[in-house]
Amino acid sequence: MKKYFLLACQAIILFKSGWCQRKHHAIIFKTFELAAQQYQLIPDSLQRLHLYPRTSGPDHKTRYASINDWTGGFWAGNLWFLYEYTHEDKWKEKAQAWTESLEQNKYNTAHHDLGFMMYCSFGNGYRLMPNEHYKEVLVQSAKSLCSRFNPKVGCIKSWNSRESWDGKTTWHYPVIIDNMMNLELLFFASRVTGDPIYRNIAIKHAETTRKNHIRADYSTYHVVNYDTVSGRVLNRQTCQGYSDNSTWARGQAWAVYGFTMVYRETKDPRFLKCAIKLADFYLHNPHLPADKIPYWDFNVNQPGFTPDWKYNPKAYPVVPRDASAAAIMSSALLDLSQYAGKKGTEYKNAAITMLNSLASPQYLATPGANANFLLKHCTGSFPHGQEIDVPLVYADYYFLEALLRLQRIED
Repeated sequence: MKKYFLLACQAIILFKSGWCQRKHHAIIFKTFELAAQQYQLIPDSLQRLHLYPRTSGPDHKTRYASINDWTGGFWAGNLWFLYEYTHEDKWKEKAQAWTESLEQNKYNTAHHDLGFMMYCSFGNGYRLMPNEHYKEVLVQSAKSLCSRFNPKVGCIKSWNSRESWDGKTTWHYPVIIDNMMNLELLFFASRVTGDPIYRNIAIKHAETTRKNHIRADYSTYHVVNYDTVSGRVLNRQTCQGYSDNSTWARGQAWAVYGFTMVYRETKDPRFLKCAIKLADFYLHNPHLPADKIPYWDFNVNQPGFTPDWKYNPKAYPVVPRDASAAAIMSSALLDLSQYAGKKGTEYKNAAITMLNSLASPQYLATPGANANFLLKHCTGSFPHGQEIDVPLVYADYYFLEALLRLQRIED
């Protein structure tokens, strides 16, 4: 009897496992089918490949950004993901055209976003269709990114000088937590050239960020401003979060994703521990809603957190969510689940909960709506009054990436 009982239990486990996998594949299929419908409605010839889909405007129509905008590479990346899933040549051709339209950015040294702009486009292109030209573009992009590295500071400068919200501070060497995402381009450049300089800069930036951007509870600051002579920290503040001491949801997601990626590239346990602690802060936060789609900042309207910008709580009595943060986080957690030992199952399950929420009618668009993007209810920069409760191209990007990662894990 014991033998038959064990066999029955195994059968139930296998059935449940198979059912869950079929359910996940159904969600993946549904989302990519919608992506094909939506993205087909965004024209190529009309835009002449120089305006890049970014969000929606007040008229609910697609709003575009220029080639200099940090988001340009995500659109090409979305098309590469569609090609990866469907194997249809029409998506490869679109992805190639939009990718190659970005090539002049390989010489862009105006800001830190070369990873977003070039690795999400040319990087995915090279991964799916390796060729020397794409490799050369990526290596030159890495060189341009490295031009913003200051050895005294130990970080790549994110933005040029700008004023903080308090009106008293000028950031002359600001480094933002988002910058962790651009390091993957540098690891790639060292891997394909054999030159360690790019990798060394990436590791140094990650070490400095780990030291200065992360609080004792493993929440993160958005902006750290450095003295370029001494290398010491001058300010820890925010630009897109609620207050200087709050935790901006997308910033925390950038951090989990970034430190997980650095661990994957280096196998340095310091970075794995950091990624795990950052993820735990996010997942166990008492202010994370049950569907695991966060508010745009974890500390909105809470005692002890005071904005320096003009905040009117009555303007948004219901605090907006940020589906883009959940999309980034779900992709990061699926990656982290592969390295986190016993905690890996927790991270995978949390990511699946997020993906199920994002694939629900609450967040997923219907065909022909949402300015032809996938995800609703994203927040770009609340303090600037920009892109609140709208679709965002990078939310779609990390959502599609997460679904492909889930498919690879389960196949």
